[in-house]
Amino acid sequence: MNIHPLLRPLALAACTLALVAPVKAQDFPPKKPVTLVVGFAAGGAADAAARLIAKKLGENIGQQVVVDNKGGAGGNIAHQFVANAVPDGSVLLLGSIGPLTIAPHLMKLPYDPFKDLAAVSGGVNFPNVLVVHKATGVKTLAEFVQLSKKNPGSVDFASTGAGSASHLAGELFNQRAGIDMVHVPYKGGAPALQDLLGERVASYFSAPPTAMPHVEAGRLVPLATTGLTRPAYLPGIPTVAESGFPGFEALNWYAFVAPGKTPAALLDRWNREIVAVLNDPVVKEALDKHGLTPQPTTRAELTAFMKKESAQWAAIIKERKLTAE
Repeated sequence: MNIHPLLRPLALAACTLALVAPVKAQDFPPKKPVTLVVGFAAGGAADAAARLIAKKLGENIGQQVVVDNKGGAGGNIAHQFVANAVPDGSVLLLGSIGPLTIAPHLMKLPYDPFKDLAAVSGGVNFPNVLVVHKATGVKTLAEFVQLSKKNPGSVDFASTGAGSASHLAGELFNQRAGIDMVHVPYKGGAPALQDLLGERVASYFSAPPTAMPHVEAGRLVPLATTGLTRPAYLPGIPTVAESGFPGFEALNWYAFVAPGKTPAALLDRWNREIVAVLNDPVVKEALDKHGLTPQPTTRAELTAFMKKESAQWAAIIKERKLTAE
């Protein structure tokens, strides 16, 4: 077939695209092992969610997805690792509220969550539950607020660390209730819970799976949960919002992100795969048993959500004059 000289470059380009397209189509799944990084040690909520989701992801794409726990610095180490990882679609991160939307306003980080990491999909969320030890003598949130107002600066609350979700939940409640609880940071949930049970700290915005066994045993008193609605697994505990503070919401959440320069086509494909897993009835049931609510989103929805969260916590941090301590 004769081709006009002026059209030859176009024909050559078309042939080149035809050759390249199949190669690019083979980039998913990546030819090397897929890693899902988690910023916390094995055994916690993030790890449980990651392992459940990674298993199904691997089954769906026909390739194992390995969970890599990189704990430390409240999750910041894992986030920095993924921000610097090769952006070829082989590395994902189950990012968390602290490093993505709180820590940037408390300290100088070696990565920018909105530039060095790329949104893929929402993951899971769960509310905290505010619990107190029995010696406080309070049984409702209203009584707890009254106790705090009668004793300004003497009622304290534990957290899993400065800048954590449990810390900011307490500071948000300080702002909304007009009280001044004293923050007592711990290096994780276990020591925080231990001191609460030992009556060395008055209260704790705890993950439900951590606190509820002690509530059921009668050692702790639950006052309220921090989501807008009561979780199905805690129907008898009111929310902060319905206890006199409309609109109060302070969720723990985890979301899927990737290295910032990962090609959009790979991010879109990972979004479709993750959303499919989060909508899978078996996975949803398994997550529910851990008190985790699936939160599948589009990439744009996750970015908008993160920006909203970041703005809210930035305002609280500024108003409360918080530091990384």
